[in-house]
Amino acid sequence: MKVNDNMDEEKQIKYYSVTQYNTSIKNYLDGIPQLNDVHIKGEISNWKGATRGHLYFTLKDEESRISAVMFSSAASHLEFTPKEGDKVLVDGRISAYPTSGTYQVYINKMVLDGEGDLLKKLEELKKKLAAEGLFDEAHKKPIPKFPKRIGVITSSNTNQAAVHDIITTINRRYPICEVILFPAMVQGEQAKFDIVKQIEEANDPKYCLDTLIVGRGGGSIEDLWAFNEEIVARAIYNSNVPIISAVGHDIDYTIADFVADLRAATPTAGAELAVPNLADVKSMLNQYQIRSNNAISTKIRRLKDILEKIKKSYVLQNPLASFEIKEQKLDELINRLNTNLINKINNAKTRYNTLISKRIVKHPEEMFIAYKNQMELMINKLELLNPLNVLKKGYTVTEVNDKPLKSIKDVKVNDKLRIKVIDGEINANVEGVK
Repeated sequence: MKVNDNMDEEKQIKYYSVTQYNTSIKNYLDGIPQLNDVHIKGEISNWKGATRGHLYFTLKDEESRISAVMFSSAASHLEFTPKEGDKVLVDGRISAYPTSGTYQVYINKMVLDGEGDLLKKLEELKKKLAAEGLFDEAHKKPIPKFPKRIGVITSSNTNQAAVHDIITTINRRYPICEVILFPAMVQGEQAKFDIVKQIEEANDPKYCLDTLIVGRGGGSIEDLWAFNEEIVARAIYNSNVPIISAVGHDIDYTIADFVADLRAATPTAGAELAVPNLADVKSMLNQYQIRSNNAISTKIRRLKDILEKIKKSYVLQNPLASFEIKEQKLDELINRLNTNLINKINNAKTRYNTLISKRIVKHPEEMFIAYKNQMELMINKLELLNPLNVLKKGYTVTEVNDKPLKSIKDVKVNDKLRIKVIDGEINANVEGVK
């Protein structure tokens, strides 16, 4: 009976597929809150990308490793290009991949280890310098279009592609431009001091630089950090020579890019922005020459036409005609002038003769006697009308209140009278009126 019971129990065991177990494990892991928000630091290993933009690699430390995947939706927001050996900080969740039965971390955010603090420091410095106006467009100097001499501040290490790309590009595009290399450290703690020193050196008037390119090739934020230093930013801002910042790759932005007069995406792009293409310049000059020749030819033709019109003009065809007309007008004016002068003289003579023929001129004494007699006659008439002459005959003139007294009605008792006689006045009071 016991044997049979055991056999029955074995017959009751249920077996599940690998997929079912892997799915169950995945669902179990997904149900653990602590695994849905994990933060891991480690080193990238077994790096590989996928054509669709997904990233697959391993995170490891000294003792362990874990598979990692970052889908394209999250990878598109990366601010650096991951590579083998990068030390990174990742945020994500841990789950299982049912197909292989392995668990892995699904990453939604990844930065270089230490980059978080650096990015915070970078943002703080950007705000400070922006507030001071170091990024303002008004302070940016124009880049000369046709430079004679360009300075380049970068590493002189031949292994650095930046210096090779810049010099090669300038020589290829504009070989008539001289390039002066100011070698500097572009990475490490001392790099910022070296870069500042070379910027100040390049500003020495003895070099007569038209443009200065400051940059290096790509790298991590730590590699490029020298170009995020405040003293480098201020040295670029204070430079009298226009500066092109050519640091890193397209996605790399540094403080130097914001302060510089012009930002280039790469060192090669910086060289292309610093100089024109000589072939384009020659083509442009040829076009200018053609346009100038056409303009000169058109001007000459126009002037020739004007000259022909002038040569055929009436004045040149009959040069004396205009002179003759003016001579005739001059004669007319002279005749009119003479006629006017003669008329003026004759009129003056007539007035003179009229004047001297007058009696006052010929017999002035007779005029005097006549005027004297006339005046004496008028005086005699005035004497006859003089009221004072009546007084000589014994008559008087009586006034009351400064008015001649004509009737007793004009006076009353106690009025004061003024009686005029020939040789004076008599004052009296009225005592009665009859």
